Amino acid sequence: MNETVLVAGTDAGVGTTWVACALARTLRQAHRSVIAVKAVETGCGDQPFETEDGVRLAAATGQREPTRALRRFRAPTIPAAAAELEGATIDLDELAGEIEALAKDGVLTLLEGSGGLLAPFGWDWNVVDLAQVFEATALVVASDRLGAVNHTLLNLSALDLAGLRVAGIVLNAPPESDATTGSNASAIARISGIDRVREVPRLDKPENASPWFQEVAGWL
Repeated sequence: MNETVLVAGTDAGVGTTWVACALARTLRQAHRSVIAVKAVETGCGDQPFETEDGVRLAAATGQREPTRALRRFRAPTIPAAAAELEGATIDLDELAGEIEALAKDGVLTLLEGSGGLLAPFGWDWNVVDLAQVFEATALVVASDRLGAVNHTLLNLSALDLAGLRVAGIVLNAPPESDATTGSNASAIARISGIDRVREVPRLDKPENASPWFQEVAGWL
């Protein structure tokens, strides 16, 4: 089975796609073959636009396919509800089969969900179940602000329960720092016992972030 890394956000808006794009570009610079897959995206228009997560991921890797999220829905809500509003359901086996068909020998697959780790894709499953199909390793992404410790530890507990190994944790600098910014990493490492915790600055373009992601790339 090819290597799959689940890029798992602790919540919506923590920069999961930005991290996946920066990591993909860093891996390419290290001459590693990589594709990035946005499994489900909500809040989409009829036609893919360059700011969509799935489109940004494809641009970061330069891949021929997919060039957008595998499942796209209009309503900006959790995937299961967004699909239901359009009279659709998201089938775990079908989605897993499409991702498996995209994976090539020796190519690392970055898999991104939608929203937080446990946001439902179907009313009885989420991206963790999808990651289990591929025996994926997880990279947890959180915002370096108040709540990061709690949110990250909850994600680590869910991943441990699912039997998914955690490669490390990336803390994105928030739009505005608070009293915890800069101290969350050491707290998370101390409590979790995971020493692979990396703080990264807030940059406009993921292509400028490679110096901060070389270490993260080495975890995979």
